[in-house]
Amino acid sequence: MNRKRLLLIGAIALIVAGLVSWKILDVVRNSTASANVATAKVVVAAKDLTAGQQITSSDVTLVAMPGTVVPEGAFHEVKNVVDLGVVVPIQANELVLRSKVAGKDEGAGLPSMIPAGMRAVSVKVNDVIAVAGFVVPGTHVDVIVTSQPPSGSEPATTTVLQNVPVLAAGKKLQRDSEGKPQDVPVITLLVSPADAQLLTLAGSEGKIQLALRNPTDIEKQTTGTVHKQALYGAPAAAAPQKAKVVRGGHPPKVDKMPQPVASTYTVEVIRGEKREVAKFDEGK
Repeated sequence: MNRKRLLLIGAIALIVAGLVSWKILDVVRNSTASANVATAKVVVAAKDLTAGQQITSSDVTLVAMPGTVVPEGAFHEVKNVVDLGVVVPIQANELVLRSKVAGKDEGAGLPSMIPAGMRAVSVKVNDVIAVAGFVVPGTHVDVIVTSQPPSGSEPATTTVLQNVPVLAAGKKLQRDSEGKPQDVPVITLLVSPADAQLLTLAGSEGKIQLALRNPTDIEKQTTGTVHKQALYGAPAAAAPQKAKVVRGGHPPKVDKMPQPVASTYTVEVIRGEKREVAKFDEGK
């Protein structure tokens, strides 16, 4: 083997050795950096937690995760979540966040799911009103009422509330995991205090119907009142117009009747050889 070949082989070996050494050094650096990242213990659900449920120590557990990725609102001790009510369902191994549970003294069940300033109002329903049982917790509905307007003689239908969240169906605070309909006699809606009054009045004045909305459709539509005439394609009868009364003005001007024109009659009187002509006006 000549000298040039030996030098070439030696140069290649040095290059390979340098690359291997650089790769090993890079791995060591990454391992050291990973070891230096601080970890934090956070509370996660040990099993599926349903809305309204009160958390016990066996429902949750602690896991370690890099502190740089811990989201805001996470709990770091189990004792901080025990006895809190679940506001929205939490799946197993999911972080328990403050936005998903009620406050310390807010209890559990339905009351813990009502935000401050809002009210829960229940309405009696049947299969038709509850849209065949598909009005379940987590859905949104419009409230439509048919009643007798105070100013009309025929029933009318109008939408009184739009995009109202459904809190509960009967005593169930969450929907069926398979999406099956729930046949219940009562639906509980989440409304403002003013809307709670409207909903109560609608239930006492007429018949309520719930219209199910797509969860992504949150825009409120401008709707009017539908009267009975609309079923038959006829416009509503116009209100009778009242005669205008002018007060403090001059009485309407009335043209005078034309006076009859007097007619003149001529009478010729013959007496022997005398002839006289007399004229007479009518009315004299």
